[in-house]
Amino acid sequence: MPTLFEKMHHGLIVSCQAFPGEPLFGPEFMVAMARSALLGGAVGLRINGPVDIAAVRAAVEVPVIGLYKHDLPGFEVRITPTVDHALAISQAGADIIALDATRRPHPESLGITSLIEKVHAVTGRPILADISTLDEALQAVDGGADAVSTTLSGYTPYSPQLEDPDFDLIESLAGRLSVPILAEGRIMTPAQARRALELGAYAVVVGTAITRPWLITASFAKAMRGLP
Repeated sequence: MPTLFEKMHHGLIVSCQAFPGEPLFGPEFMVAMARSALLGGAVGLRINGPVDIAAVRAAVEVPVIGLYKHDLPGFEVRITPTVDHALAISQAGADIIALDATRRPHPESLGITSLIEKVHAVTGRPILADISTLDEALQAVDGGADAVSTTLSGYTPYSPQLEDPDFDLIESLAGRLSVPILAEGRIMTPAQARRALELGAYAVVVGTAITRPWLITASFAKAMRGLP
């Protein structure tokens, strides 16, 4: 049987997320979004929070990458910041646990290696390390991460601040790592997704360009403004 990551090889993973105040916030909307993504050919999903993960897990059979966005006072890290957050999404049905694996200070005074070890121990799930630089990816893999994602490139002050995807990082990771590399972050077109694969990405994660219609609408409206 193929492993979880093998099931997603060279495929599209759709990030289905919404937040309080947005029209599509709520598990019923996330389930509809997930089903729509699968109809279009997605091979995996990235879902935020125990409630949405549990609802989506009950409705679909593809691999679910779980994360838990939570803001803690005094910390910039917000993607599954603690072991308890990881345990909560594992118990909700996440197949893979996404963690912030940047060098920024983490709660509970845990370094990346310690965090990965503890989450592995309590969940028994594969760990996807969300990183922003090559050095962070190398450290995460040395610490036991099962895969890495370029999710946080541009979201740490020391990583390149780009409008486009960080293709240089994707290519660098492909040349150095043996674990699956997921390309994520500012991938807005099919051509960009294909280029990520051509540069060595194992799979591609797309969120906003597919699942946040108000932002997609805003991009059209912005482009059309100002004409006589």
